Amino acid sequence: MGFVAGAMWVAVVYPSGITSVQLGVVELACAVLTLVASAIIFLRLGLYRAVIRFMGQQAIWAIITAASYSTLVLGAAVFFTRADVPRALPFVYWALVMFSVGGSRLVVRAYYQSKLRSSSKNVLIYGAGESGRQLLTALHHGEQYRVVAFVDDDPQSQHSVINGLQVVNPRDIERLIQEHSITQVLLAIPSATHDRRREIINSLVGLPVHVRTVPKISELVSGVASVNQIQDIDLDDLLGRDPVPPHPELIDRCITDKVVMVTGAGGSIGAELCRQILAAGPRELILLDSSEYALYSIERELKELQARGGHYVEMACLLGSVRDQRRLETIFRTFSVQTVYHAAAYKHVPMVEYNVAEGVANNVFGTWHAAEAARKARVETFVLISTDKAVRPTNIMGASKRFAELILQGLAQEEVGTRFCMVRFGNVLGSSGSVVPLFREQIENGGPVTVTHPEVSRYFMSIQEAAQLVLQAGAMGTGGDVFVLDMGEPVQIVDLAKRMIRLSGHEVGSRTPSRSGLDIEFIGLRPGEKLHEELLLGTSVSGTGHPMIMRAEEESLTYDEVMSALKTLMTCCDRLDCRGITEILAAAVSGFARHEIRHDHLWVKQGRAGRRAAAIPELSDSNVKPLFTG
Repeated sequence: MGFVAGAMWVAVVYPSGITSVQLGVVELACAVLTLVASAIIFLRLGLYRAVIRFMGQQAIWAIITAASYSTLVLGAAVFFTRADVPRALPFVYWALVMFSVGGSRLVVRAYYQSKLRSSSKNVLIYGAGESGRQLLTALHHGEQYRVVAFVDDDPQSQHSVINGLQVVNPRDIERLIQEHSITQVLLAIPSATHDRRREIINSLVGLPVHVRTVPKISELVSGVASVNQIQDIDLDDLLGRDPVPPHPELIDRCITDKVVMVTGAGGSIGAELCRQILAAGPRELILLDSSEYALYSIERELKELQARGGHYVEMACLLGSVRDQRRLETIFRTFSVQTVYHAAAYKHVPMVEYNVAEGVANNVFGTWHAAEAARKARVETFVLISTDKAVRPTNIMGASKRFAELILQGLAQEEVGTRFCMVRFGNVLGSSGSVVPLFREQIENGGPVTVTHPEVSRYFMSIQEAAQLVLQAGAMGTGGDVFVLDMGEPVQIVDLAKRMIRLSGHEVGSRTPSRSGLDIEFIGLRPGEKLHEELLLGTSVSGTGHPMIMRAEEESLTYDEVMSALKTLMTCCDRLDCRGITEILAAAVSGFARHEIRHDHLWVKQGRAGRRAAAIPELSDSNVKPLFTG
């Protein structure tokens, strides 16, 4: 109230130029009334609650309103009491209150903002639409970023001014980076197509800035994210394409109003399958996993999704192993399961090379026991999630997954009520064990970024698109089908590493005083890895009516041949005979030959790696339980 009292005093003495003015009781009463009324007005309009450093346009209007109401109170008091004051008093008073109350706040605000600018990062917002303006408003209330300008491709938007910031042409980005020491470019183009986003990102790859983005329009509309949640570039923006719209009738066929079960539900693929199955409206969703924490995590996430969407599906989370056929059959019968998506597997190539018998036991016999349980319980559809590493494999993991495919192809030849099929695809972005999270971690830690080989390449697909296509492919099978997803063109891993480094604002190469650089270090292929993956064993492939799903026509074993190989393989796994396991897989799996067991930890510790024949000690029934029983 000091500014109000001071404004009244100056408004009285200013017109006459005399400072020694004698005020009577009436004039003092008018002053006291104005002070009390002004305090109430300022309090009601929130001027005492506003945080000055975050004061915006709304607070300025509140100051104008408060000054005007205070002047009206003073003018009314003077008018009705006929106080002896200059006629210009209300006008001078209003101007002084505006400049003192508002000006003081603006000065403090400017002081804080100047301090913030000295420590904040200069950024550009790419996209002058509604999302860009919302992002600017959100950043104004923070201390981390200072927006220098908007960038937009639309010629009509260029050279306009939005909230005091100019909208510039993309050609000016490099100049602005140099002039204002820009550190980041924030993409506020949530509604842009994949192709357009990738085009924009490609134009920014060579610039010394960290490129980040706001969530996509689908995430904003669904309420999963907000516009001020700035995040790193999605790699599917670089590698993917606009996803083909799903065929609802295919998804409905195996899921809607059915009891659906997902094995390995806590893994990357299994969890995404659960999310999309939940959205398709099953009657009940059964989740099975051997990891307690993974099962707990996906259950909590799915419950949050249901609460947010306002629709509820009955769920059951079950702990268990896919190698326990008796438990699986009980689950299938008890819950009357109609569709099974079998995602449970060991998929990390080097880890399976270190644990050959356990990897084969889980991938091969886990699939066999799950499929047998499904057949006995008369499950309608059984879909195996396979991998491109099953094609002419050079590692145990790939060979075990191809053998799992052969099991289903063999079962499909028998007269069974269950429809068996499998879906084969390559790497999914961001999955557990994927190279993308590893690269991000290495970049954040200052490098080096490790790549196995300069020529190594892989197929990539977003985890959401892969799961969506799996659900659709499963509905198209007639029995024993091998479906292959269209993964696009393979990606050179070293190129992927370079793009991620540059989009993080670094240069490729050693760090110098003048530039922020990160080295790429080649560490050699890991155990069992090969340079290039394939999706087909041959060239025989047919369409399915879906542009992203193909049906592979591949050789298979008879049911009797599969059963004979399984029995021998079971004996070798129980005896931990890695050489015998390899020989059986080589005889059954096309393209898998001459694989030496050199990395299995037990095999190496026993001194058997690299040796030909060696007696395997008999298992003692007193202290060792066989891997498989009954």
